[in-house]
Amino acid sequence: MKHKIIPLLWSGLASILLVLITGFVFKIEGFTALKSYGEEPTYKVYALDLPDTLSFAGEKVPLHSPDLRERLDRELLVNTYWQSNMMLLLKRANKYFPTIEKILIEEGVPIDFKYLSVIESGLENVVSPAGAKGFWQIMRNTGREYGLEVNSNVDERNHIGFSTKMAARYLKKAKDKFGSWTLAAASYNLGMSGIQRNLNLQKVESYFDLRLGQETSRYVFRILAVKEIIENPSKYGYIFEDSDLYYSVPVHYHGLDTAISNLTTFAQKMGVNYKILKIHNPWLLQNHLNNRSRKYYEIAIPEKGYY
Repeated sequence: MKHKIIPLLWSGLASILLVLITGFVFKIEGFTALKSYGEEPTYKVYALDLPDTLSFAGEKVPLHSPDLRERLDRELLVNTYWQSNMMLLLKRANKYFPTIEKILIEEGVPIDFKYLSVIESGLENVVSPAGAKGFWQIMRNTGREYGLEVNSNVDERNHIGFSTKMAARYLKKAKDKFGSWTLAAASYNLGMSGIQRNLNLQKVESYFDLRLGQETSRYVFRILAVKEIIENPSKYGYIFEDSDLYYSVPVHYHGLDTAISNLTTFAQKMGVNYKILKIHNPWLLQNHLNNRSRKYYEIAIPEKGYY
């Protein structure tokens, strides 16, 4: 047995040594990608203190009843502790909010609606299973109804400027109908007819008094939770510096009313490659622009020195 004991002893000593070395290595400054900001990285799950007051688009949110507080608590917990997603939203918000805010102000829509685009798409040009597209998740027929060009060659639902203007037009129409920005926000999820039908059936006038399906019931509270966290990130444990955030690349616009036979060649003439051109013009779907109608387009070209 003796000859078996010695290897076991060496094995045990090696394991202990490995643990000690590993523990030492992970404390070497700069070895980890986590920014501790002078504190040891820790992970604990806490219950959240709900805010005493909340508002959306200038409308006070009632937080007096248990069901409303529980609905808010749910969305705050889900979004606070989905840390990777929320950190990405904080970074993207810094990049895209200035553009969205400017358009909302110009259109006469409260800038709180920028948070609606956050919960719809995560500030990405995504496509839903139902076929909704873009930051504002616009359906094909709705986009066309509001004047967006939507076909196999061009899809302006992916144009942050045009789609934000379209969403603003819808929201103003809903506000005129219901007299409430909160109900206008809910109608973006359920539709104006759906909201009106439920108001008539339940004989109430407020979103917060309606009993709705789970998705629309959560919808406005999801907006409220995202707004609360993005406006108070450190309160919810999100620590970062300005340099950690994403920033928009300055662009200038090349206007034209003719077709482009090859976008790769066009991009090279503009001093960029095809990938960069598509990053800044996601509404161009193919490697060419048909433009049989001689429509005037403006194509975003990044300023030199950023790529």
